[in-house]
Amino acid sequence: MGIKTTFAALLCVCSLVASGAMAQSQSTNRVAQKTKWSVFVEDNPTECWSVSAPEETVNSRDGRVVAATRSQILLMVFYRPSEGAKGQIAFTGGYPFASGSTVNVNISGNEFEMFTEGEWAWPASASDDAKMVTAMKRGASAIVTGVSGRGTVTKDTFSLLGFTAAVEDVEKRCGG
Repeated sequence: MGIKTTFAALLCVCSLVASGAMAQSQSTNRVAQKTKWSVFVEDNPTECWSVSAPEETVNSRDGRVVAATRSQILLMVFYRPSEGAKGQIAFTGGYPFASGSTVNVNISGNEFEMFTEGEWAWPASASDDAKMVTAMKRGASAIVTGVSGRGTVTKDTFSLLGFTAAVEDVEKRCGG
């Protein structure tokens, strides 16, 4: 895959993720709660997602814990059948990430990398999404570590309790 094709694909993913997050932040169509994970469905176009907020957040700079103002912090799995989006992982850290940085995700000892643009991070490919979903189904927690444009290191811990049930619900509603 050439660099232009890769970049075009990443821009497409960005728009899918951003539109899904916009829908999530504005949606009142929560159709299920699976322990720590919520399931949302929207129509026109049909899209479904499972989303969770962190259980714990630690912000640090130069090795010291600091206060940081952040907007919504969410980890989600997104489906939009009309766009061929199935099981896309997305993370928003509630701040603009450092330019050119990546986000590290530790799922019960398994390490993954996500690329960033603005306030969003996502895996590089559909196969990386699938590997992360599999790890999340098997894991107990996901620790997401990123760096803000101001140099603050953020560490957000998400419980995976209910993740499998939520993703299976989303797949049933929109995965087809």
